[in-house]
Amino acid sequence: MFKNRKTALLLAALIIIIAAAAGAWLFMGHKGDDQSNTAQTPAKSETKSLSQQFYIYDTVVNIKIYGDKVSQKNMDDIQQLLERMDMEFSRTKEGGEIYNVNLQAGKNAVAVSDETLDAVKQSIQYAQKMNGLFDPTIGPLVDLWNIGNGGEKVPPQAEIDKAKSLTNYKDIIIDEQAKTVKLAKEGMVLDLGGIGKGYAADRIADYLKEQGLDSAMINLGGSSIIGLGTKPGGAQWNIGLQDPDKSRGTQLGTIKISDEVIDASGVYERFFMQDGVRYHHILDPRTGYPSQNGLKSVTIMSPNATDADALSTGVFLMGYEEGLTYLESLPEKVEAFFITDDNKIYATPGIRERLVLTDPTYSFGN
Repeated sequence: MFKNRKTALLLAALIIIIAAAAGAWLFMGHKGDDQSNTAQTPAKSETKSLSQQFYIYDTVVNIKIYGDKVSQKNMDDIQQLLERMDMEFSRTKEGGEIYNVNLQAGKNAVAVSDETLDAVKQSIQYAQKMNGLFDPTIGPLVDLWNIGNGGEKVPPQAEIDKAKSLTNYKDIIIDEQAKTVKLAKEGMVLDLGGIGKGYAADRIADYLKEQGLDSAMINLGGSSIIGLGTKPGGAQWNIGLQDPDKSRGTQLGTIKISDEVIDASGVYERFFMQDGVRYHHILDPRTGYPSQNGLKSVTIMSPNATDADALSTGVFLMGYEEGLTYLESLPEKVEAFFITDDNKIYATPGIRERLVLTDPTYSFGN
């Protein structure tokens, strides 16, 4: 009996030890889960954020959104929006709306979406305001020069003249009721590259505002940038400004923005050299050649990206003196700075006060 009692005591002790060990294991395991969850969840004082990178519009698009309500669905919606507009606006993607308009040039009107119709209408309005310096029918010259896509020599003058004769925004025919676009002459090529990124950036900003998300950085390839709202806590977005003589990402200075757009056009990314002359991708519809007006780049700051995108092209072709005068005449507030070949910066007063130069190579010229 003693033996049985001893055995029973031993079994009871063993059960207590096992139960204690199991309880300790469960406690430590639960504590570990809490620590893991805490590491993945921002502290209550921090704002949730989500970042994603896309390759679209032949460029790298970076989106970062702040807000407690942000989710992966927002990024998925933005990707679908970008892919849709890229297809609609592309002049090279078979089956796209602008591709079909060009295919039917001089023949038939083509039915398009509300989005495409709006983008074409806005392009025409910018062309009218800038007397054709911004021209969405620049496509024949873009195709002829092919700068950045294999074009490495100046085309024959006869071919330039022919392409130039097909460049005229007044030959775009729009039927708003039927929602159609037609090009009057065979061989014309509609090219929305001059406003496409800006238009897409604005649509992303509109979508985020509709979702109650008012703090984001929208960056389409470094050329169309929207600082939506401010950073969490109210700080402004600090934007690095591209040095036109250096590789992508090298800064000449910085500027802080909030609820603003920055858009830049320059001679530094797509070009070739021939007989000591730089031939870049910013083509002047008046001459059929890349602009040679002493400018390296122009940077526009405005309330919306579509305006900034179109202005950065048209104002570049004006040159800095005419460009500054033109910008001052606009009813809306638009700021800009121009960089000339001698590394001088000519800026509107609003930018001069805010631009922080970090490269001593550059100095203000006005």
